[in-house]
Amino acid sequence: MRVGVLTGGGDCPGLNAVIRGVVRKGVQEYGYEFVGFRDGWRGPLEADTVPLDIPAVRGILPRGGTILGSSRTNPLKAEHGIRRIKENLAKLEVDALIAIGGEDTLGVAARLADDYGVNCVGVPKTIDNDLSATDYTFGFDTAVNIATEAIDRLHTTAESHMRVLVVEVMGRHAGWIALHSGLAGGANVILIPEQRFDLEKVCAWVESRFKIRYAPIVVVSEGAMPVDGDMVLKDGSQDAFGHVRLSGVGEWLAKEIEARTGQEARTTVLGHVQRGGTPSAYDRWLATRFGLHAIETVRDGDFGKMVALRGTDIVRVPIHDATARLKTVSPELYAEAGVFFG
Repeated sequence: MRVGVLTGGGDCPGLNAVIRGVVRKGVQEYGYEFVGFRDGWRGPLEADTVPLDIPAVRGILPRGGTILGSSRTNPLKAEHGIRRIKENLAKLEVDALIAIGGEDTLGVAARLADDYGVNCVGVPKTIDNDLSATDYTFGFDTAVNIATEAIDRLHTTAESHMRVLVVEVMGRHAGWIALHSGLAGGANVILIPEQRFDLEKVCAWVESRFKIRYAPIVVVSEGAMPVDGDMVLKDGSQDAFGHVRLSGVGEWLAKEIEARTGQEARTTVLGHVQRGGTPSAYDRWLATRFGLHAIETVRDGDFGKMVALRGTDIVRVPIHDATARLKTVSPELYAEAGVFFG
């Protein structure tokens, strides 16, 4: 059997660990051949490949990013996109395709598997941790650790100058990174997309900290919105999947807090720092297990499935179940953090 592998969407710590797990087990135990597709779905669209064998995956476990490259190419919008992918897979004699990605990448894989008969297996990747049907996605733990370390560092400079420091983290329409890093980093306010925030209440929390001579840290997810306003956008541009570019709420929030409280406020936007660098030990472990189980799924011919984490077990779920809706922070879980606000 010849198996294709691609990594789509935003880069993410742990992608290389998945590739390594897939190839090592596939070659050593099953005798499979592998071909890597460059830059996400652009690879099979254009038959752009790289050799993928055991020498190619040596030493990549601790490396961030992806040796295959990535992109937000949407083949469903490309001219004759599905036909081109099927023709190229046939020409390259690829019998099955492992798609490693988030909501958009796996959404394409689900369509290919369910509607067009392509032998696809999915692996859940996103720092946002917003894919349904899996407890965690790899990349999330690394992003939370990076954000937490940044918040730890910002506490000291905030206290030195007695300033409000607003930390904007990624997450799009899910507040998992903000909630986890905010709690772990001892933030005094955490704002997430799932719960619109009252700016007056935020300012009251900020002022309560100054009354006891502590400088407040506000952690805000890039998709968070005030109760009486709209989402703050960097610009109106959209990617190939129709997603607008987020970011900007942190700067807006700092200006509002400063204007309403009279306290000096500064913003730190962590941005792509959260996606870069070496993956955490947990993400290496999880990504490796996903890779091992993904190639087992191919061996079993159980296509149209995604490997997922349930507790400590790796299970298989239909890809479309993982992409049907976003996994978001529940009101009950968010309420637990409220005791530390103010």
